[in-house]
Amino acid sequence: MEKAIRVLVANRPRLMRELILTTFADQPDIEIVGEVGDESEISESVKRTLPNFVVIALDQPGKRPAICDELLREHPEVRVIAVAPEKNSIVYYWASLNIHSNDIEASEEGILNAMRSRMVANGA
Repeated sequence: MEKAIRVLVANRPRLMRELILTTFADQPDIEIVGEVGDESEISESVKRTLPNFVVIALDQPGKRPAICDELLREHPEVRVIAVAPEKNSIVYYWASLNIHSNDIEASEEGILNAMRSRMVANGA
């Protein structure tokens, strides 16, 4: 059996978190390891739950969220998906020597494809 993709949902507002959780509920290879409503709790939740992905809010499309930099410095193995539904924008961030990003399709399929392709690339 393949390893589940571990996801921490740290998006606000609560309605957005609930929509994301509902999207992932029927995915057999996705395991929700936690839910965070307050940005100040994200870093500690990542340490505790060891997710592969953290889904956060993207407040200003075109500008990387500050929490993204903090997370990727402390946990370079984690991938961050930032969602701005009102702007129909989703950005996927990861770190190697630098922080990278790709725009992905603003849909459930876009998010799932980004998560699944990351797991295949890392041999998980």
